[in-house]
Amino acid sequence: MSGGTKRQKDMRKALRTLLPRVPMRDAEAILALALAGHLRHLPPSIALWQATTSHVRHEMTDYDTLLEDGYDRDAARYFVVGDMNAVLKDWGCNKEVSDDAGP
Repeated sequence: MSGGTKRQKDMRKALRTLLPRVPMRDAEAILALALAGHLRHLPPSIALWQATTSHVRHEMTDYDTLLEDGYDRDAARYFVVGDMNAVLKDWGCNKEVSDDAGP
């Protein structure tokens, strides 16, 4: 994970600060999401947070299953916020997702 553009370097630095204990597999997936074109207009820290919450929500919780079971987006997010925050805490993150979960 060395080299790259200034944005990539800034993103890696922000990732190490935000998630000091994130497993490499998850770090790579989060960086790929954060560097995606649709997040390019955002500052690295915001793009990284959005990518992190999206990755954790879809890969580490039952969010997609809840949607498939007929829960609406807001209800599904409400039910997984505790699981998301537990993962973030395990990764050394000092931020939490709120109950009114954003993106």
